[in-house]
Amino acid sequence: MTTGTRRRMGVEERRQQLIGVALELFSHRSPDDVSIDEIAAAAGISRPLVYHYFPGKLSLYEAALRRAADELAQRFVEPREGPLGARLLRVMGRFFAFVDDHGPGFSALMRGGPAVGSNRTNAMIDEVRQAAYEQIVTHIGIEDPPARLELVVRSWVSLAESTALIWLEGRKIPRAELELQLVHDFAALAAVSAAYDAEMAAILGRILADEPADGPFGELVGRLVGLVPPAVEATLPAPR
Repeated sequence: MTTGTRRRMGVEERRQQLIGVALELFSHRSPDDVSIDEIAAAAGISRPLVYHYFPGKLSLYEAALRRAADELAQRFVEPREGPLGARLLRVMGRFFAFVDDHGPGFSALMRGGPAVGSNRTNAMIDEVRQAAYEQIVTHIGIEDPPARLELVVRSWVSLAESTALIWLEGRKIPRAELELQLVHDFAALAAVSAAYDAEMAAILGRILADEPADGPFGELVGRLVGLVPPAVEATLPAPR
């Protein structure tokens, strides 16, 4: 039989509860539109008690962003097993699942939200981008990436971020289609860089050597070939 007595939480447990409540509310509405009163009501405590654990909304907001940033960075962690194209597709699946579930919170994280200009918030955003960059370089298997590879990976991470923010405005493109398109975008960026640099060409060649014809990268080749008019295709040199 329950007595109806509410269990008293410790300081850290209560802080984590409030962060979780705030994140849940931020997942549905912009942090600008969520009040301390709403967070207190959702947590089942009074407004003054919220201020006992956090000096203000900004500090609670930054704590919530910290948790969101850590979770988002983890979405890029993937075992180095199998072809790169399939790995990137799984990463994009987890990335967009986070974006889909935490739309307003994701937008606030990447755009600064109520803490725009805050050094702590900017540092968190940079940490997510750096974690994504390091994970992708690890997938490629390069310990000391050359300048062109760094440019490709950082450009792709930025592209994934901006694509997700635009997609959230109306979700006009099916999510699975966009995830695959971003994997194709990575291959396209690498291919263009390889056309200008022998070192990048060697890296791309090593990546493609492990790719199956029915994988994401192989599918891209098929789509591109299908775009070439027969008259133009007849003038192209035969593959070596």
